[in-house]
Amino acid sequence: MLTPHPLVLKQLLARWEAVANATAATPRALREREDTAYTLCVATGTRDVESALAAARKHLAAAPERAGATADRPGAPADRPGAPAVRRSPAA
Repeated sequence: MLTPHPLVLKQLLARWEAVANATAATPRALREREDTAYTLCVATGTRDVESALAAARKHLAAAPERAGATADRPGAPADRPGAPAVRRSPAA
């Protein structure tokens, strides 16, 4: 099984907290909640959101802390052994 990137899991958990605690029950809010639950399940290889949340937290607890400025982007050069570190300037 593939292991999801810790940053992706952090973002999904934050998104889930936002949509799960939303007070509006609009069709858009409900759809976003369903989409986030589905994505969490796919990322963690589970079938229900409670299992996905538990698995995501477990993965994050076991994930080593990443060092360097590029660790905030999955697939950044620092994430690939032997790849040179490249710093990009912010887009203007």
